[in-house]
Amino acid sequence: MSTFDDPTAAARTANPNTVPAVTWPDATRQAAFDHWLAALAPAYGLQPQTLALASADASFRRYLRVQGGSRTWIVMDAPPALEDVRPFVRVAGLMLDAGLHAPRVLAADVERGFLLLTDLGQQSYLEALNTASPVEADRLMRDALDALLQWQQRMPPQALPPCDETLLAAELALFAQWCVKREFGIVWDEAEQQAWQTTCRLLIDSALAQPQVAVHADWMPRNLMVGEPNPGVLDFQDAMCGPVTYDLASLLRDAFISWPEEQQLDWAVRWWQQAQAAGLPAIQAYADFGEFWRALEWMGLQRHLKVMGIFCRLKHRDGKPRYARDLPRFFAYATRVAGRYRPLKPLLRLLEPMSGQTVAAGYTF
Repeated sequence: MSTFDDPTAAARTANPNTVPAVTWPDATRQAAFDHWLAALAPAYGLQPQTLALASADASFRRYLRVQGGSRTWIVMDAPPALEDVRPFVRVAGLMLDAGLHAPRVLAADVERGFLLLTDLGQQSYLEALNTASPVEADRLMRDALDALLQWQQRMPPQALPPCDETLLAAELALFAQWCVKREFGIVWDEAEQQAWQTTCRLLIDSALAQPQVAVHADWMPRNLMVGEPNPGVLDFQDAMCGPVTYDLASLLRDAFISWPEEQQLDWAVRWWQQAQAAGLPAIQAYADFGEFWRALEWMGLQRHLKVMGIFCRLKHRDGKPRYARDLPRFFAYATRVAGRYRPLKPLLRLLEPMSGQTVAAGYTF
């Protein structure tokens, strides 16, 4: 298991009473924020002097925590030139209507990118799972599976943007551009380019052939919070209408924590059985679990290739190198799936030079 390099988690571990200070690179934005928060303070009992960094993610958003009476609140700071808060606000409303445990948007300055939210707690699934007993881990993951089924049953897919061929192809292109070319300096010859294009075609066709549902797009332990009801769900602004296996693949084959394949299968079978029993229309196409598992593996491979590209882009473009530390986990996922299915075997030859370099650099699978 590998704990995500979250500065707030590290600070809490070292000293539970210490949290990172809030700094502002832009004085004008800080002044606008201070004015906005001060105006809200009386209504919610906010204490602006208690403001502290809660977390930052792979985007340009960050989250701040502020005391308010006997509770805490979360403020999202999303520079509008870089992040649009409107999808977050819209999807949060859909989730609350669906009975999911999502933050409520209490106040919003959409033009400046400031949101006041309810606080879903301070312990993520990722933190909890890294120290949980097998019994506790199973309980947490079953709660996540139950909530995922609720998401797919009650969230309206037609209200979300489509995960179409253009999007899937663009996601796969991130791997070729940022991981292959930029991170490893590899230039594919014509035959290798053809093998890559063939692989992309197979993965895109598999994803598009799946029944479509509401997809969170990052249903993984880092974005789930231990709470009541369990789990609280975060980072949902990129929700879309897409393949039924997408979110389950994200949960079982996570970016920052790994599970034995037998455990992945156990949870996948449980979710598949629950979905069948609940009459989820999208799952009726998979009367055979083996067919469902194949679709999940291929969907997971598409996602893992995309995420490897994103992690390398974060390192080289955005100055966030910590994400690349988990590249070996993704090479392990991708190698296993590519080696298991004959049509995907040409991908192995493309992966081997890079996976070998990660080992030589000191990474371990």
